Amino acid sequence: MNILLIGSTGRLGSAVYTALEDRGHKIVTANRTGGDFRADITDPRAVAALYEKVGVLDAVVSAAGVVPYKPIQQMTDDDYFSAYAGKVRSQVELVRQGIDRVSPTGSFTLITGILARTPIPTGTAASLANGAVEAFVRAAAIEIAPQRINAVSPTVFTEALDAYGDYFPGFPSVDLADVAQAYIRSIEGAQTGQIYKLD
Repeated sequence: MNILLIGSTGRLGSAVYTALEDRGHKIVTANRTGGDFRADITDPRAVAALYEKVGVLDAVVSAAGVVPYKPIQQMTDDDYFSAYAGKVRSQVELVRQGIDRVSPTGSFTLITGILARTPIPTGTAASLANGAVEAFVRAAAIEIAPQRINAVSPTVFTEALDAYGDYFPGFPSVDLADVAQAYIRSIEGAQTGQIYKLD
C-alpha cells in the first residue's frame, strides 16, 4: 500500500513506521520537522498543500496530536482551542480533505488516547480532544464507506513511563510495539468506525 504517515519522527510514529515498513508498505512521511515532507497539519492550508504533493494514497495514518496539560483552574480559552487545533481539527482535516485523495477502498487511522474514557487531573483538554476525535470517527464511518476510518486509543506507553508515569498512577502501560499492531489492524483489516482500545 501507499501510506501517508503523519508524525513519523515521534515515539509512536517511529514504531508505526517500523511496523509498516516490516510489512512491505510504501510509506511517505510528513512532520513539522524532518520526514519526506514538512507540514504543520494544524493549518488546513498545509494539509491541502501536502495532499497536492503526495498523490493518490491507500491509507492515511496519524500518529500526531498535541494538547496542553494543566489544572482546570489554570486553563484558558486559548489552551482549549490549542487542544482542538492540535488534535481534533488537524485530524479531521486529514480526513475531510483526504476523502478524494485516498483510494475508494482506502482507510484513515487516527490517534486518540485513554483519557477519552478515563480522565486524570490536568487532563481536561486531552479528554475533550480525544473524545471529540472518537465521536468523529464513529460518525464519519457511516458516511465515507467503502473507505474506512478507525482510531487507536492507547494508555500510557511503557517506553514513556519515565516521563509520564507519575500522571498515570495505577494505570497499566502498553508497549509501543503493541500499539503499532493496532495500526496494522486498522490499515490492513476490514473494520470501520472502531476505536481500538489498548488499556
